[in-house]
Amino acid sequence: MDLVQLRKDNKNRWDTCHVSADKGPAFKQVADRLSAAPAFNRYKAVEKLTGVPWWFIAVVHEREASQNWNTYLGNGQALDKKTTLVPKGRGPFKTWEEGAVDALVHAAPYAAKNKDWSIGGALTMLEEYNGLGYAQMEKPSPYLWAGTDQYEKGKYVGDHEYSPETVDTQLGCAGLLKFMGVFKTAPTGAGTLVAATTVAATAATTAAVGANHWAWFTDHWSILLIAAIALGIVIDLSLAIYNNEKNQLKVSNVNIH
Repeated sequence: MDLVQLRKDNKNRWDTCHVSADKGPAFKQVADRLSAAPAFNRYKAVEKLTGVPWWFIAVVHEREASQNWNTYLGNGQALDKKTTLVPKGRGPFKTWEEGAVDALVHAAPYAAKNKDWSIGGALTMLEEYNGLGYAQMEKPSPYLWAGTDQYEKGKYVGDHEYSPETVDTQLGCAGLLKFMGVFKTAPTGAGTLVAATTVAATAATTAAVGANHWAWFTDHWSILLIAAIALGIVIDLSLAIYNNEKNQLKVSNVNIH
């Protein structure tokens, strides 16, 4: 299989890919769930251990197991048993993170060894994760393109069993990555690509800051209440003094005349 050409083909598909209006809400809902702070933090922890971008881990997790945290990242089987599907004989694992590191480092296609995380490189690694059967037939992989205009029908329904009329209804990785903001063009117009880490990190930071502020208010509500009452008293006294002085001035003016 010519992986160089496949990277070019996937890059071209990415550049021309569109999601229909009726599919957009579904993609956005899942993309938001994958990018939410609790999930983002777990994906980032595995990224630090493996070097694999968090967004790659996230979309694989969705495709393999609908983001079930009790499954093995490599094939979606239960963590607490040895796997019986490819990759076979892995596990059992105590945590999702432990299984994810194993799948990325010790199981084919060894994503942790990948050095090309450009659009074409990342999409091709995702395709390798699912298998290159579609590429060998020169067809777009639904693992990547399902739900977009790059895919219509055709799906492997079993090992080496291809059904040309079956439609993969699960959302593909490419559409999810687009809605997660991965590989957006930088504002400079230089064509620089930026990953969704900044977007998700900002959301996570905002949520954390909001939570910290609320915690501070709840811890100091009595002090704030006393301060508010004192401020009210000061304002009332100031108004009273002002009104008193104003009335005295009016009396003085009357006496003068």
